[in-house]
Amino acid sequence: MANDTTYSSYLDLTRILSAQHPASDAHDEMLFIIVHQASELWLKLCLHELEEARGRIARDDLRPAFKMLARVARAQGQLILSWDTLATMTPHDYSTIRPYLGSSSGFQSAQYRLMEFMLGGRKADMIKVHEATPEVAAKLRAEFARPSIYDETVRLLARRGFDLPQSVLERDTSAPWEHSGDVEAAWAAIYRDPDAHWDLYELAEKLVDLEYHFQRWRFGHLKTVERIIGFKSGTGGTPGVPYLAAVLKQGFFPELLSVRTAL
Repeated sequence: MANDTTYSSYLDLTRILSAQHPASDAHDEMLFIIVHQASELWLKLCLHELEEARGRIARDDLRPAFKMLARVARAQGQLILSWDTLATMTPHDYSTIRPYLGSSSGFQSAQYRLMEFMLGGRKADMIKVHEATPEVAAKLRAEFARPSIYDETVRLLARRGFDLPQSVLERDTSAPWEHSGDVEAAWAAIYRDPDAHWDLYELAEKLVDLEYHFQRWRFGHLKTVERIIGFKSGTGGTPGVPYLAAVLKQGFFPELLSVRTAL
């Protein structure tokens, strides 16, 4: 153990605290930069935990996965709260920095897209946004080819004895998930008798937490954008609020929501 390690050196604070480079003299640009940088750090933690949790689910080692998934939900809570801080920026405040943002946009966040892919929200067109950075595009394509955390969960249900068709278990995992009545029936059996399937019941609720918090983050994004720029288009060329409203309808684990109606 190095005796000369300090708080600052261990956390590499010199680099972190010197990584803010406002392009304007606007007071609020520092807020804008720090909120987004901090969000990327929380996303990095989410990806770190989800990667390991997916592996644990694939190996039917659920107890450690529960702690990891719970930690992701807590980190998502921090991401959600970040919108409250950013929302202190008024339309005038934002107008002083927007000309300096160019075509940069949160839409270009590779880590956000990677988390979306890991949860199962997959669209090949989203990789094209990152082709200018080959190593990022390659990482997204690699994730695109892997089973999502929900694919691994459904495969686990089959290994535990639930009758699921091969069309579900051997599906093209790069395609968006489509609702399956057989998968819903498996979840219904688990929810109707949680004592007999407690760990799967807990896994289901952990996944519901992930989707719930992800949608809260999306909603916070929508309302913050609406509050600051109204219905103007986004800096990255997206339609802004209408686009954000549309993605709110895109879920990850449809049977875990529809089963609630079926019970």
